[in-house]
Amino acid sequence: MNPEDFRKNYRDLFGFVPDAIEDRLAVGKAADRMDAIGAIEAWREELLHRNALDRKTQQLVHFALLVGAGQERPARLHASAALKAGASVRDLFGVAETAAVTGGMPAFSLAIALISDAMKALEN
Repeated sequence: MNPEDFRKNYRDLFGFVPDAIEDRLAVGKAADRMDAIGAIEAWREELLHRNALDRKTQQLVHFALLVGAGQERPARLHASAALKAGASVRDLFGVAETAAVTGGMPAFSLAIALISDAMKALEN
């Protein structure tokens, strides 16, 4: 795959190419390691998009795991991607409730803030 194919995959998922992915591509190119980037992208494609979970469930799981890890930036992307994939605000709130049990109020609060941002983005 070439970099445009990678970008297309992210546009399909998020509606745009995240800055971190553009950075990954630029550094891979500068290091003359685009084959390594290709291997990483093929691995992601296999594990994330060819497993038993549908895209909506996969994005909810991504959101949950990233919230639990306190990874605000990628969790924000996956909250929006979950909505784009057909998840409801209620589904995302369910993730926030589970985060409260597993990660306490900081995880719940982070999830709520990110869900709120995703909802506002949908309105615009």
